[in-house]
Amino acid sequence: MAHYRPPRQFLTEEELNNKPKVTSSLLKRVGSYLTPYWKQLVLVLVCILISSWMRLLPLILTGRIIDEGLIGRNLPSLVRLIILSLCVTLGANLIRVAESYLNSWIAQHITYDMRNTMFDHLEHMSQRFFTTNNQGDIITRMTSDIDGVKTVVTNTFTNIISNFITLIVALIAMFQKNWVLALIGIVIVPLFALPTRAAGKNRWMLTRDAQAVNDEINGLLNETLSVSGQMLVKLFCKETYEYERYKALNHQMIRLNIRESMAGRWFRVVIDTFSNIGPMLIYLVGGILMMRFNSDLTVGDITVLVALLGKMYDPVNQLLSFQVEWIRSMALFTRIFEYYDMPLEIENAPDAVTPAAAYGDVTFEHVDFAYEPERQILKDVSFKLDAGRSVAIVGPSGAGKSTIASLIPRLYDVTGGRVLFDGIDVRQLDLSYLRRNVGIVTQDTYLFNGTIRDNLLYARPDATEADLIEACRKANIYDFICRQEKGLDALVGNRGLKLSGGEKQRISIARVLLKDPALLIFDEATSALDSISEHAIQDAIDPLIRSRSSILIAHRLSTILAADEILVLKDGQIIEHGQHKDLVALGGVYTELYETQFKAGLELV
Repeated sequence: MAHYRPPRQFLTEEELNNKPKVTSSLLKRVGSYLTPYWKQLVLVLVCILISSWMRLLPLILTGRIIDEGLIGRNLPSLVRLIILSLCVTLGANLIRVAESYLNSWIAQHITYDMRNTMFDHLEHMSQRFFTTNNQGDIITRMTSDIDGVKTVVTNTFTNIISNFITLIVALIAMFQKNWVLALIGIVIVPLFALPTRAAGKNRWMLTRDAQAVNDEINGLLNETLSVSGQMLVKLFCKETYEYERYKALNHQMIRLNIRESMAGRWFRVVIDTFSNIGPMLIYLVGGILMMRFNSDLTVGDITVLVALLGKMYDPVNQLLSFQVEWIRSMALFTRIFEYYDMPLEIENAPDAVTPAAAYGDVTFEHVDFAYEPERQILKDVSFKLDAGRSVAIVGPSGAGKSTIASLIPRLYDVTGGRVLFDGIDVRQLDLSYLRRNVGIVTQDTYLFNGTIRDNLLYARPDATEADLIEACRKANIYDFICRQEKGLDALVGNRGLKLSGGEKQRISIARVLLKDPALLIFDEATSALDSISEHAIQDAIDPLIRSRSSILIAHRLSTILAADEILVLKDGQIIEHGQHKDLVALGGVYTELYETQFKAGLELV
């Protein structure tokens, strides 16, 4: 009897539209991941050969059990054959355990290699890659796609080999028994697959539709049962409306599930009926040969042939889906290789320079930059920051202020002009050296889910307790840490959610101070904070910018008064520069910003 399995013989519309082009270079590349484990692969093949033969041997022995043991009434022979059959079955199962272990070992090591390669490659991709590509897609390539390779190795490849060998061994055994009945079996087996494919296509479409409805239901639940969603539903009195939406989708899901369930039932009726035609034909033709043509066939022979025919159903059905599984497997590798092949936009020059010391001198020379060719962000930006001094950059949102900060540590590369660090083009400096000497505190502070200590040590793992305390004091956060029950070992929560914005920001400043960079950049470090938190952070920043080269980027003009020079940026260009009092008197963009923020009469001194 053939056992129905959910068919995998059909491709989705997306898979049909994105079928990979299988070339020799692709196959060679896939093979390169298998090559290091060729010895284990050979062992797997040997195990498959032996276990496939041994799993069919008990069926062949069944014929002798019937003829010699039962019909021949030979008890010693019956016992001996039964024991032999049990031993062979046990041996086949033990070999399959070994095969399964080897398969798993190979698959795990291949995915281990691929994950390491992928993670290393992603770690060196530019910031543009992470801002352009969907984060979910990046994680999917790193996890689900590479996990899928494990299934390809353990299931697809080995199942194809195993089913092919089982089919060949079964055919050889059938022809050895009787070539006439074997030919009948060959004709019947392909016919068995026809209803399987028809029913499979129907169930595949129903499953696809059910999945689409299920996605809608999940989307509705995520939206309406979340904290924010529930608040919105209640405030707009939409409980009944959302209930009716859910009820309609739920009803649609029920109908599809019933149709899918009944499609399976009707299919089983067809298969159960159809799968008995082959055995009945073998019994009929075998009986005619025995009774009318005095064939040397025995009852045991016919029983063995029927059993072997049943064993051929599943391998044939599995092999019919070979093309689909092959396309899916190649598509999986193609998706992974797409990421592997993405060029590294930012990387070390072949002759990268590593100076003996860093001073924090920064020069922009006629810098142009665009994230996209049609969207120019910076246009002919030039300025100089001498070591030990500070410069503030102000301007409207979207003027390009944060972009300037990103170009210095080469999160992006300029599209025109050049950026110099201590007189050397940043593209000629060793990347690690450059980024070690540039510290950035951003508006969107990111803390890892761990303790305060863990987050601080991320900057300098060898920092001592005294180093941590000193950095926290300078960042104006040490008093807060002392009030925590566990001090530096207090948990910050996921993304620092257990802390206020100001507390997170000051820990971020302490972390950058532990790094001890030659250049400090504060990119909107106080823009999202209340006035009390802003004052605490400003008290921390002011002494710091007097001790090293600093760039202050801000909307709030009150945060940049300590800078030696102020640059006013608008539409990607520096249109004004000077000190606060001079710029206010100039009557330009800076004056407009000043009057907008302080029109209530607050004086800046």
